[in-house]
Amino acid sequence: MAYYAIQQILDDAAARGLPLWETILEEDLRSHQGNREDTWNTMARLWEVMQETSRTYDPQDRSRSGLTGGDGARVQEAAAQGKLLGGPFVQEVIAEALRTSECNACMKRIVAAPTAGSCGVLPAVLIPTAKWEKLEDQKVVEALFVAAGFGQVVAARASIAGAQGGCQAEIGTASAMAAAALTYLKDGTPQMCSYAFAMALNGLLGLVCDPVAGLVEIPCVQRNVTGALNALGCADMALAGVVCRIPADEAIDAMGDIGDKMPSELRETGRGGLAATPTGKAIAEKLLSPLSEETI
Repeated sequence: MAYYAIQQILDDAAARGLPLWETILEEDLRSHQGNREDTWNTMARLWEVMQETSRTYDPQDRSRSGLTGGDGARVQEAAAQGKLLGGPFVQEVIAEALRTSECNACMKRIVAAPTAGSCGVLPAVLIPTAKWEKLEDQKVVEALFVAAGFGQVVAARASIAGAQGGCQAEIGTASAMAAAALTYLKDGTPQMCSYAFAMALNGLLGLVCDPVAGLVEIPCVQRNVTGALNALGCADMALAGVVCRIPADEAIDAMGDIGDKMPSELRETGRGGLAATPTGKAIAEKLLSPLSEETI
């Protein structure tokens, strides 16, 4: 895709009288000389894989470190027992975010959306929404094109890599993409999608990337829940008519600037933030010291 600004996507959609998803799809076809059917099928396949990851989740699976696994099932069980505060839909979102993120930590197949470390955010909102709203797959695939188009602008203007921009670039971008997709699924206007995206990104500006022991587990798995719930709240605000005063493109630029100013310790090196706490260091020492250099 050749878009460098979300406002450009909105302007093109208005000028051509096309919905957001089709504007983004058409631009992708133009820039890559692609085939419409193949491009659609590729996105549809990503939606299938998201659902497959959820279906094949096994609460008995554990990551190689032993730090991750089973939490998605714990939330689901607690919800069934009436122990949780949120309603059934929110409970499903939380459980889904954990399930997909745990699958990533356990080396199972996921969709990097936009990264492996943030893979749980989009499925966490899309799968429950499709179920509760009884949506056809076509509608969800359209929403994925909206998410992808907006996310591509972040990649072009700033970064989606934690090593470059901190976790704001990963969970922040995923949350913003999910907020835009949710707003589209509820028939929000293109401008509402842009507002939801901007509000979600704004809310996570400055989020550092501080994986304990350098693994995409602590706090990464649980941060996917944060990203999903943030997306849900921002989509609801946009659909209610709440306006984001900072345009999406300016929010992206701010994120890029913040990422550039972050010290290296807070950009996926495992040397700052939670990774540098006494417990974080103890976990790293326990996990890494017995391993040979070849195993590491």
